[in-house]
Amino acid sequence: MHYFAFTSLLLQDGWLSPAYVGVNAQGVIEYLSQEPPAEPNAAVQTVKGAALPGFQNAHSHAFQYGMAGQAEQHAVGTRDDFWSWREAMYACAETFSPEQTEQVATTLYRHLLRNGYTAVVEFHYLHHTPTGQPYDNLAEMGERLIAAARTAGIKITLVPVFYQKGDFGREPQLRQRRFISRTLDDYLQLLASSHQAVAHYERARLGFGVHSLRAVEAADVLATHAQGPRDLPFHLHAAEQTLEVERCQAHLGARPVEWLLDNLPLSERFHLVHCTHMTPTETARLAQSGAQVVLCPGTEGNLGDGIFPLVDFAAAGGHWSLGTDSHISLNPLEDLRWLDYGQRLIHCRRNIFADGAATLVNQTFFAGQQAGGRPVTDYFALGQPLDAVVYDLDQPLLAQAGTQHLLSAIVYTADPSAIIGTLVDGAWAYRAAK
Repeated sequence: MHYFAFTSLLLQDGWLSPAYVGVNAQGVIEYLSQEPPAEPNAAVQTVKGAALPGFQNAHSHAFQYGMAGQAEQHAVGTRDDFWSWREAMYACAETFSPEQTEQVATTLYRHLLRNGYTAVVEFHYLHHTPTGQPYDNLAEMGERLIAAARTAGIKITLVPVFYQKGDFGREPQLRQRRFISRTLDDYLQLLASSHQAVAHYERARLGFGVHSLRAVEAADVLATHAQGPRDLPFHLHAAEQTLEVERCQAHLGARPVEWLLDNLPLSERFHLVHCTHMTPTETARLAQSGAQVVLCPGTEGNLGDGIFPLVDFAAAGGHWSLGTDSHISLNPLEDLRWLDYGQRLIHCRRNIFADGAATLVNQTFFAGQQAGGRPVTDYFALGQPLDAVVYDLDQPLLAQAGTQHLLSAIVYTADPSAIIGTLVDGAWAYRAAK
């Protein structure tokens, strides 16, 4: 075995200091203690830093990394919103070859590792050629994303999603043709091919789902769940924009989250992305269903989506994970802060949670693991892979914090420059230059 000696390591019940962690050749933890290993001549690597569980990125559109920061200008006197941004995104999507997709995704995934993410859920709908024809290998683009994850060294859950319509009851636009599977059978063939693609990388998993209620006929949303795998996480966008909610009411006679609650057996298998615009009743019902929400504060702020009712959702027992979505923000600590600060601004008070840092880390870690199809029981435990991000305790604000305030100091003051490195399966996937 190989051993690490961390100054501190975060467990659910607090810091383990010092922390000796032994991993086998597969990167699985076989030793976890405050005491050094008794094994004679044990190989111990001393790491002067605080180890947190690796962050879980529960929602990514990798190709959009290729346009991050390039949709921030518009003509004076015109309205710029989600829908105008979407046209820029469509134009971006038209340009990517499989080779370019792999290149951009590799750069993105390396960037995620540098910032402390150890796993990514790739919500994938850029399926076909620029003319909308399937590739000979139906999962060609998904395979490129998996290859990028392998090159970077990050864990990936590929979620190829069903995308059928242009909007509620509307045919697809020409610029959406790369996304489109016309029938459920077409989508299920794509999903089967994606299952084969995932087998090419030992750190890859598979999920499935629909893009949104506006992108798939209601009957086919139900059929996708009914005919799809029973053991995989199910992902979809919901209620991101007010116009989306209005069109859903007009077309389906219900708000998006309301319709999902009334028509699907929502449970912890379901991961609903955004859910920005919900009524108090929807918020409480969704929390009580066990379905989890994926929040993407960097993208939601950039697109002007609105602010999720996190205080009410949490009070009702809801669970949520964290995603980078369009990748305008890739710092998980910044996104955790904005989850909190958005609520502080709405409610005009501080410390929304009794211990904000612990709550945010705990929620986004466990829900993120479930979103990726890798549920675990603790941040670090025997039999569990060693996936961690390690922060430099020589950083002034971390050095002065002390154990009592260390996690808060990391979450509320640190940035990626404080990271010593990121471990995936017990090996350094990223190590900062000294």
